[in-house]
Amino acid sequence: MGCGTSSKVVPELPGSSFHPSWGKGVGRESCGPLQMGQGEAGHGGHRGTREAAVEAAQKMQVARYRAKFDPRVTARQVYLFFIRYDIQALIGRGSFSKVVRVEQRVTKKPFAIKMVETGVKEGREACESELNVLRRVRHCNIVQLIEIFEAQDRVYIVMELATGGELFDRIISQGTFTERDAIIILKMVVDGVRYLHSLQITHRDLKPENLLYYHPGAESKILITDFGLAHSGNKNGNWSMNTFCGTPEYIAPEILSRKPYTNAVDMWALGVITYILLSGSLPFEDENHMRLYRKILKGKYNYKGEPWSNVSNSAKDFIDRLLTLDSNHRMTAGQALNHPWVMTMAITSPMKNLQRSISWNLMLRASPHSQCSRSARASESHHSNGSKHTWGKNKTGTLG
Repeated sequence: MGCGTSSKVVPELPGSSFHPSWGKGVGRESCGPLQMGQGEAGHGGHRGTREAAVEAAQKMQVARYRAKFDPRVTARQVYLFFIRYDIQALIGRGSFSKVVRVEQRVTKKPFAIKMVETGVKEGREACESELNVLRRVRHCNIVQLIEIFEAQDRVYIVMELATGGELFDRIISQGTFTERDAIIILKMVVDGVRYLHSLQITHRDLKPENLLYYHPGAESKILITDFGLAHSGNKNGNWSMNTFCGTPEYIAPEILSRKPYTNAVDMWALGVITYILLSGSLPFEDENHMRLYRKILKGKYNYKGEPWSNVSNSAKDFIDRLLTLDSNHRMTAGQALNHPWVMTMAITSPMKNLQRSISWNLMLRASPHSQCSRSARASESHHSNGSKHTWGKNKTGTLG
């Protein structure tokens, strides 16, 4: 199976299980082997014609599959890829994919290309999930799909290249960071999430590593990336989810409770991100996953230590309304954009510089003693720049 439903997708070649004597059904579910002698009574004069039609249809089906897997066809896709793009550098690697920086030969514009090995189940599932989302979305704060090239066991996904680095690298490098700066960032991220949710898409792995600056300039936009765990419903129109997945520190309590959940899990993750953005620390943290999950299920966190004494009550209320155990009472993306902190804080409030305390807390996390291993799929997150700040351990669970 290829990655999604695009006409470019190469379907799986039916293996030895496909046989010319199988029934009339064309597609994945056949009717089983044709039993000779069944239905022959009273149709002797038509049997030869019917069998000839079935055989002709089967030959056409086999020809279509062979054409799509013809080495000349897949080779042409790869040839077009290398003719169009010049590979410049490896910028990320995962267990079944790698991300490279390329330059379009004609325009000289830089792009990122994610090369996914689809011969393995995990790579194929992640590729399908990501492309099912990227083909549907067009928003200024979501990484944009440019085009796709497909070979038999590999898919080349061409995307926007984010060159501005990760969120917290930018905070550490600048001299000041205030609540106003945090609001500017969050408005972009929440608006992107609002758009995804309007399409019934749930990201399921929102975290700082997946929020990248588009360019190094001060006015750069933020891009939401890495849709390898995203969910966009099923054929029956069911938008609830059951899969246990995500990055531990950002997993919502309803996922840990093994209950059906909704896109409200993204809003919980945004609460965690906001807490980190204003403090440089995690609200729930433990090296042991079981202890970490118990803390999340209790929903107990605090605003002790620096810089919380300099953070407004309105900002804390914003976090509290996201880190709510009952997902039905959690703010939606639209409500978050209309929260008083977001609506009025950027204009009216005194702006205290939180940068020193945030940077100190970030540096403590980056020390060898506290450094955690980067998420397996975060390392392949589009256009990683090798940040030293890790905000989650390995992802948990599989797609489902």
